[in-house]
Amino acid sequence: MIRLLDSGLYKLIETKHGTKILYLDKKTFAWVDNTNVGEILVASRKQHKTDCVLSLGRYRLYDVDDEPDLSDQTHLELEAGGRHWQGYLLLSGLPNSVKKRGRIIPTKEVISEELEVGVRGRR
Repeated sequence: MIRLLDSGLYKLIETKHGTKILYLDKKTFAWVDNTNVGEILVASRKQHKTDCVLSLGRYRLYDVDDEPDLSDQTHLELEAGGRHWQGYLLLSGLPNSVKKRGRIIPTKEVISEELEVGVRGRR
């Protein structure tokens, strides 16, 4: 079962100190590369000064359970332009005020792109 948890607009920026910040609508996360565990998202309430915008577009957050060819995890997908999406697995969901950080792993598993191709194919 694939369940859409959230969707909206995202912006990925970099600060002048090289920190990546991901905005999912009004939620803010620092995107940190930790050499011990890989990339993590860290919940943030701080305002960040943009040095450059790396990417922006739509995002979708899915919960996946018992689907063939898809990991049973929370999937975050960021629009990469031209109806292409980049998928990420969130091993413990999005960070929040209680659970401040969580791993984010790039994946080739993409739900949104398949949905949009299916919709286009029916026209």
